[in-house]
Amino acid sequence: MGVRKNQQNLTADEKTRLVDAMLALKRSGTYDTFVRQHIERLNGDSDNSTRIGHRSPSFLPWHRKYLVEFERALQAVDASVSLPYWDWTTAGASSTLWANSFMGPDGSRTQNGRVTSGPFTAANWPLSVRSDSATYLRRSFGSGGVSLPTARDVQSVLGIRTYDTAPWNSTSAGSFRNSLEGFRGPNLHNRVHVWVNGTMAGAGSPNDPVFWLHHCHVDKLWSDWQAVNGPANYVPAAGTTDVVDADEPMIPWGDVTPRDMFDHSAIYTYG
Repeated sequence: MGVRKNQQNLTADEKTRLVDAMLALKRSGTYDTFVRQHIERLNGDSDNSTRIGHRSPSFLPWHRKYLVEFERALQAVDASVSLPYWDWTTAGASSTLWANSFMGPDGSRTQNGRVTSGPFTAANWPLSVRSDSATYLRRSFGSGGVSLPTARDVQSVLGIRTYDTAPWNSTSAGSFRNSLEGFRGPNLHNRVHVWVNGTMAGAGSPNDPVFWLHHCHVDKLWSDWQAVNGPANYVPAAGTTDVVDADEPMIPWGDVTPRDMFDHSAIYTYG
C-alpha cells in the first residue's frame, strides 16, 4: 500500500524517482497508451448521450481507477514511487512544483507556450499522441485572467452533501460531483486545467505530467468528502441510461464498477 503525499513534502530523491519513472514510461510507449485512453474517453463523453469519464457521476470513480492503473505502471518501473498530489490552493505559479528538477516551468509566451526547460522538453517528451497540432508540451499559467481555486472554494464544495443529481451531467445542480468537476459553483477541477492551459486545456491533458498530480488532489478531495458523508452514497444506484450506475462496469476496464472504487484504503492512503 502506498502513501500519496502533498508534492510540497516530497524529498529531492522522491521527486527524481517520480520524474525518472515517468520518463521511462514515455520511452517505452506505455505513457502514450494512457494519453490515448483519456482522449478516447473525453471525446466519447457528451451531456446528451453516453458519458463515463466526464460530465457524469462516474467522473470520480473513473479517474480513481485511471490513477491507480497509472501508479501501478510507475511502480513497475520503480516500486518506491507513489503519485503525489498538487494542492493548488497553496501552491501556485511560484511553487517549487515548477522547478526544472521536477515538473518544469511555465511555457514561453513567444513560442506558443512551449516548455523550454526541465525534464519534459520536446527532446525527452515528444507528443505523438495528442489532441492538437503541437508536438511539444505547452503551458500558459493564468491566461485570460483565470485564477486557481482557493481554500474557501474547496470548503464550499466539500459542504455539498449530495453526491450527484439528475440529469447527471454538466447541468446538475446541488451536486458535489458536478461542483468538484467544475461545471457548477466555484469550478475546481476544470478551472485548474484552464489555469495551466496549453496542453492541459485539451483532451490530451495527460500529456502534461502535472495532470496526474492535479487529479490526485481531486481524488483526495473526494476521499475527504467520503470520510464525512460515507463512502457508498454514490448515485444513481440503478435504472438510468447513458450514465454508469453504481454496479455497472466502466469502459475500458470491463468488470470494474464505481462501487469497486469507493474504498481505496487497501491500495493507497493520503498522507
